[in-house]
This record gives sequence, structure tokens and C-alpha cells, in this order.
Amino acid sequence: MKVRFLTMAETEVDNAVSWYQEHSEDQSLNFLNELDRAVQTVKAYPLLAAEIEPDIRRFLLHRFPYSLIYGIEEGTIVVIAVAHNHREPGYWSDRVAQT
Repeated sequence: MKVRFLTMAETEVDNAVSWYQEHSEDQSLNFLNELDRAVQTVKAYPLLAAEIEPDIRRFLLHRFPYSLIYGIEEGTIVVIAVAHNHREPGYWSDRVAQT
């Protein structure tokens, strides 16, 4: 199964990596590794994560306060957001139309 990140989700990854780099180079690499693990898990088991809205799922990262918000469209996992768990919930919902 293919994986595609919306531009805004890519920006969220970049922002998170930048924040972690300011605090620790190791933490930024650990974040990217954890994100990759989450993407690989979702890619292998796309229906594993909890459905939080119709056709939208949330996969929680284990070591970081982020979630992978995604939908599945024609055999492709579309990452809508890499959302910080302590920020405004559902801020990404207007992106669903972009999938």
C-alpha cells in the first residue's frame, strides 16, 4: 500500500523535527524513527488504528505526544495530519476534503 502525506502534514513533521532539534539532535532522530515505525505499521495494517470519524483513523505514536491522522483512498494511505496530542483537537478536519 502506498503512503502520501498532505503538504500540511509534511509541514507538521518539519516543525516537530525542528523543535526537537533545538532541544536534542537525538530526540529529533528518535521522533523521525518513531514516525517511520508508525507509518510502516499503518501501511502493513491500515485498519488497525481507531476510527475517529467516518473513514478517518488515528494512530498514536508511542514515545511522543503525536498522532498520525489518516484516511484510505483507492489503495493509498493519505496522511492528513501529524497532530500534537495536546493541541486543538480536530484542527485538521478541514483537510479531509483534500484526500
